[in-house]
Amino acid sequence: MYAMNFLKKNIFNVLFVAFLLVIVLVPDAKALLLKGLMQIGFYQPNVSTQEKMLSTNLEGIKFKNVKGELVDLGDLRGKVIFLNFWTTWCPPCRAEMPSLNKLYQTFKTDKSIVFIFADADGELAKASAFMRERKYELPVYRVESEIPEQIFKGTLPTTVIFDKEGRLSFHHEGMANYADQKIIDFLRKLKGN
Repeated sequence: MYAMNFLKKNIFNVLFVAFLLVIVLVPDAKALLLKGLMQIGFYQPNVSTQEKMLSTNLEGIKFKNVKGELVDLGDLRGKVIFLNFWTTWCPPCRAEMPSLNKLYQTFKTDKSIVFIFADADGELAKASAFMRERKYELPVYRVESEIPEQIFKGTLPTTVIFDKEGRLSFHHEGMANYADQKIIDFLRKLKGN
């Protein structure tokens, strides 16, 4: 009887604690909450502060896809490179995936932009299954070489964009809404139209 009275008096507190536990313990629940925050305007990528382009030697920075094909960033000179580091267990990574997929759909037939979604754990089978289950078409890769800290320090997710000359034009640690028109316009500007 006492337990029922306590529960009735504290139902809001019990529900709040249960909600917090779900958010903390279930990655998809946390990702859903973060995705909602992105949709109402939080976590917008800031391309306006990316004025200073840093020169980067991309030679020897390699990634491998599920087909075993090796990509060396140095060989992609003349193309804009959109590189995203993520993992399947990372809630912020999961939260930004729908916006990344939407951005990819916008440019997937554009041969002047290359998208690389690098699973930081290097588990291509697991990452590919994750993409299939969620009906994302993002090209999944695994890191096959050393990555300079200027590009990736280990923070997940991390997104970098290189211009056609291989200069680091955008660097963002943490999640963001990449379906934002500012990013679309930024990529179009980098590719030259």
